[in-house]
Amino acid sequence: MASSGLESSLAYLLSRAERAVNRGLSSALAAEGVTVEQWRILQALADGRGHSMGGLAEAALMPHPTLTKAVDRLVERALVYRGHDPVDRRKVAVFLADRGRDLLSRLEAGIGEHRRAILAVYGAARTERLMRELEHLVRSLDG
Repeated sequence: MASSGLESSLAYLLSRAERAVNRGLSSALAAEGVTVEQWRILQALADGRGHSMGGLAEAALMPHPTLTKAVDRLVERALVYRGHDPVDRRKVAVFLADRGRDLLSRLEAGIGEHRRAILAVYGAARTERLMRELEHLVRSLDG
């Protein structure tokens, strides 16, 4: 492990890892004209429950203004739609449209290939262990 410089920073190493993983994911999504951020939104909405913009921003790891623009683009493509929140009809929620669900289905093959590529170079056991450790780190830091 590096003792000084950027390589000694956990935040830096996590950012580098995210960029490396997202590079391959971006390639898998590019054929359908979807960004990694848009894919996160679509995946978050795939549960079918509809999400508030605040909940969706948290799930998709995006600041509100960026999320609003991304959702607007997805609405323009008829992949998602805004409607009444099922719990509180005074609030607006975002839902996955049938077209968005179809798009996610088409993306599955490329995303699966991306995952298999990571497993091939990093190993299934190491990948699962890393994912567990990262989940634990997040829970620990979130308190």
